[in-house]
Amino acid sequence: MKLENIIKIVCAVLGLLGVIFLFRILATGDDDIKMAASMGDFSLISPLISLSMFILFITVAVTIIFSLINLASNPGKLKKSMIFIGFLIIVIGIAYASSTGVETPMKDGQVLSASGSKWVGTGIRVFYILASVAVLSMIAFGARNIIKK
Repeated sequence: MKLENIIKIVCAVLGLLGVIFLFRILATGDDDIKMAASMGDFSLISPLISLSMFILFITVAVTIIFSLINLASNPGKLKKSMIFIGFLIIVIGIAYASSTGVETPMKDGQVLSASGSKWVGTGIRVFYILASVAVLSMIAFGARNIIKK
């Protein structure tokens, strides 16, 4: 049996399990689920969450494995990838250096540490920097294409 057929069968089984869990939740109803959750019983939701986490982990693992195989098979791509990873590390370093951390009380009564707060700020700044670079590159390539015509 081909690997492709095995993957299709596994995907179909996982999809069918997801549909069964979903219909089980829908058939129970919101009020019953809320009441069970208030008493600490998450047995209705837990299988769907576990299935989702399993599918996420498999997807991430397969993506990383095939990306590494592709990089190993083409040294030119490996060099370019290392350059972009270096740029990403530089962006993260700049964002981390420009972030400040302050202990922050959260709604559930816990406190977010100064270090955690600094990392949250870093993530937000990395997003803004990368989004700005993406928008500017789209504008630049669009302008270049207009000028070429």
